[in-house]
Amino acid sequence: MLVAGATLRGMTTMLTPSQATDQVDARHWRVLMNRLHASFRTGSFERGLELTTRIGAAAQTAGHHPDVHLSYPSVRVSVSTHEAGGLTSKDVALAAAITAIVDELGLASDVAVLATLEIAIDALDIPGVYPFWQTVLGYVREELSNTDDPMPALVDPAGLGPSVWFQQMDAPRPQRNRIHLDLTVPHDVAEQRVTAAIAAGGHLVSDRRAPAFWILADAEGNEVCVCTWQARD
Repeated sequence: MLVAGATLRGMTTMLTPSQATDQVDARHWRVLMNRLHASFRTGSFERGLELTTRIGAAAQTAGHHPDVHLSYPSVRVSVSTHEAGGLTSKDVALAAAITAIVDELGLASDVAVLATLEIAIDALDIPGVYPFWQTVLGYVREELSNTDDPMPALVDPAGLGPSVWFQQMDAPRPQRNRIHLDLTVPHDVAEQRVTAAIAAGGHLVSDRRAPAFWILADAEGNEVCVCTWQARD
């Protein structure tokens, strides 16, 4: 397993979420689920295509390629080092290159919209249910070099849908939902999101593990965890 401070292929350094956060431009970038994310407001498809094209050229020069999602009003970018299974100095360098392009184009970013969604399934027999979910969703196993989990998360091969992971149960819990959502948001908007969700009719189930995650539920007890990278290093 690679750890923070280790090197990958010579000069590439593994980073913790805290280290990566300190090294990127806080106007644009946030760490969500071991990836750097940014969302840039372009206002038009044409402008977004220009940004996407320039990001592609920068990525080709760096030999390090992000995921880019182009829509009418914005461009969403995420980057990680796949062979490391996490964040490295290569990601910080590419984020800096993208920041320079965005600043040159005069574009703003929208940190508040950043989020990643996971579906968590509690199971007594994970190997027994895993093939069903992989098949019905058409998902693939998440490939991470820094874990030996035989049942890793399932991910959308197109990179669009939420990932699905499995939480081991030690006994049946009929009083509790067996599927819940994990919503990872920027660390500096999490408490605001929790407060707004409670005001919108939800309630706090537990904040014992905050700021790693808060457990919320709607009026009928359906749960969601609002998560950040903090308190996980």
